[in-house]
Amino acid sequence: MGFFDKIKAGLTKTREALSNTLGAVFSGFSKLDDEFYEELEETLILADLGVETSMKATERLRKVAKEQHIKEPEEAREALKEILVEMLQVGDLELKLDTKPSVILVIGVNGVGKTTTIGKIATQLVRQGKKVLLVAGDTFRAAAADQLEVWAGRSGADIVRQHEGADPASVV
Repeated sequence: MGFFDKIKAGLTKTREALSNTLGAVFSGFSKLDDEFYEELEETLILADLGVETSMKATERLRKVAKEQHIKEPEEAREALKEILVEMLQVGDLELKLDTKPSVILVIGVNGVGKTTTIGKIATQLVRQGKKVLLVAGDTFRAAAADQLEVWAGRSGADIVRQHEGADPASVV
């Protein structure tokens, strides 16, 4: 199973939960009125799309529904899918490592696989003949630096780290 296949599999539960929750919104209304849009926006926010993104998506759906004379919730569901897919288009996904040194900053919430991803990226870059230095700036999570050190060993990258609880800026 490839890297992106694993990400896709990991997001299956989230996608299904969001789909079921959104499904209830679209099946629970017979027309697209203010109450429908308020419920949709709240559902998107609760699904962790973020307030700003949820508001933008809902407002774009209102506009598209008006322009395309969409009256039925099921038609609105399809329009929302297109809107969200369009919003996800982020452009070129290639790493740009033209500068010397190049820095890759990895951020995200707990438990999403940042450290594992860092290890896999390090392995790829070392195989390409690049000199890789992992910097353990996440010193507040128990064993975070230890886990990153394991990945450094596996990938052949160097590592800079401090003790657990050290100031991340001092590490960087």
